Amino acid sequence: MNDQPQSPKRPAISAIVTTYNEEQNIGECVESLLWCDEILVVDSFSTDKTAEIAQRYDRVAFHQRTYFGSASQKNWAMDQVDNDWILIFDADERCTPELQREIEELLASGPSHDAYTIKRRCYFLGKVIRFSGWQHDSVVRLVRKGTARYPNKRVHADMITLGPAPVLRSVMDHYMAETLDEYIPRILKYSYWGAAQGWRDGKPSGFMQVWGRSVWRFFRTYVVQLGVFDGMRGVVFCMLQAFGTYMKWALLWSWRQNAARGIDPELPVFDEDEEVWRELDAEAAEEGAGSA
Repeated sequence: MNDQPQSPKRPAISAIVTTYNEEQNIGECVESLLWCDEILVVDSFSTDKTAEIAQRYDRVAFHQRTYFGSASQKNWAMDQVDNDWILIFDADERCTPELQREIEELLASGPSHDAYTIKRRCYFLGKVIRFSGWQHDSVVRLVRKGTARYPNKRVHADMITLGPAPVLRSVMDHYMAETLDEYIPRILKYSYWGAAQGWRDGKPSGFMQVWGRSVWRFFRTYVVQLGVFDGMRGVVFCMLQAFGTYMKWALLWSWRQNAARGIDPELPVFDEDEEVWRELDAEAAEEGAGSA
């Protein structure tokens, strides 16, 4: 990957990477982003070698911050960068050479939008998941500073933008799971966070949530979204997604039952910083774009 300063023909760009115990991923992720002018790594106090590996790179600005969810980390990080354009990655993602070229050419030509969506090519146990709902996976990850924000959600938050976010042609690679040993605990963790968000939002949970949503999740991913064509990986993957849905709503149901008996759940800590969750300011964003 090119490790040269940016061409004067394009504006400078900052990359953001959020991490926690990603020693197996952080090096390759950072190296795929060395063409960016600044790389801000926001770590959630990893206990492995993530911090050591990330700080080996001169272009990395390394910070540690308590984890309140991906949305909180990324909103906070976007406020720390110096450059007008921001590219956001998770540690298990890689910027492909094709995506790098497309982004650099786009910025050099003068973008007509303030946000862009990037497709993800998802790898599960070493192979691409071609169906199971992931054939259409895409996320808003390239934004002009001040024109996009994540909503106040602990998990699965989608970026909110002031205007449209067209989809780029090139893809990023997403190495979602190398082994089930590390993926299943992650599913349980996300289910817990999802249940906590549901509790916080006052959502109910009963038969239709615990049973109905779980069965529908498997049917949707395996049948409607063609997971059957991913072979045995499709079976395992789609059942894991349904299991995660089941655990989320079953946890929330159990908390509602216990609350009626005077037992409240132990929830994760939420980010209460209003500055992190401030709404987008359209006028300020327009002024920033005009001076860029």
